[in-house]
Amino acid sequence: MVSAGQVADAPRGNWVDRLAPPRARPFLRLSRADRPIGTWLLWIPCLWALALAANDGAGFGWWDLWLVASSGVGAFLMRGAGCTWNDITDRDFDASVARTRSRPLPSGQVTVKGAVIWMAVQTLIAALILLTYNRLAITLGIASLALVVIYPFAKRFTWWPQVFLGLAFNWGALLLWAAHSGTVPVAAVLLWLSGIAWTLFYDTIYAHQDKEDDALIGVKSTARLFAGRTGQWLAGFLAISVLLFAGAVILAIPGSRGLWPLLMALCGIWAFGLHLFWQLRHLDADDPATCLRLFLANRDAGLIPVLFLAAAAFL
Repeated sequence: MVSAGQVADAPRGNWVDRLAPPRARPFLRLSRADRPIGTWLLWIPCLWALALAANDGAGFGWWDLWLVASSGVGAFLMRGAGCTWNDITDRDFDASVARTRSRPLPSGQVTVKGAVIWMAVQTLIAALILLTYNRLAITLGIASLALVVIYPFAKRFTWWPQVFLGLAFNWGALLLWAAHSGTVPVAAVLLWLSGIAWTLFYDTIYAHQDKEDDALIGVKSTARLFAGRTGQWLAGFLAISVLLFAGAVILAIPGSRGLWPLLMALCGIWAFGLHLFWQLRHLDADDPATCLRLFLANRDAGLIPVLFLAAAAFL
């Protein structure tokens, strides 16, 4: 049973519903603060980049600690701003879908004007963090706004909106590598592409929750496109993500550091792939509860390489 103001697909007893001031709750719900998985999925590619870039032999420094912390806060803010923008553009669609009609805009908890102001506040605070980075990282951060703006409209004109989500959600791999080293090497690009394939994997699973409602209102997604062939497509995305990630590791870790750091990092990629394979084996695309559970498991999947890459940097 959903109480007044709560969002139907938010975890029951989340911190927003329990602890946030009542007047702040609609805005925090608009930012999906009651569902932190999106922040994790936006932050994890940043952590991949920082952990792998630190394998250049210089290791971690105080600046990298700031990059880790600030990128986490930035991920929270920009995920919130992006979700707010998404809800502004999708408010009519959301009102037609059972899972989303209780969100703050379609339910009337927040006005469009209030949502726009809230989006601007989050973006400005994130911009203050970005301004502490180097010029290349700042340029990349500004460029990412185009992807954020386009994404909500992608499902109106393409069957592949998950590609646009992947482009945006994994941009941190490029941005944080640039913030760490002042460059964007080929390894960083491969890492970004690996993340895009990973996003196609997990967000296709997520989109299967809404495929029936999406079909009724004309919203496109890879879940609807793949239909009964979803398993084969996901296996392909899994393979592409792992191979590109392994390529990034091989390019990023210099031979002068010896064999053990490379092996440690590659073990992390193998474990990441194994987790995705476990998800694939347990997928029931027609069971929304299973789809949500597997989607949420991608936080742990994404953190596995972070641990191995960080360990490799200390070897």
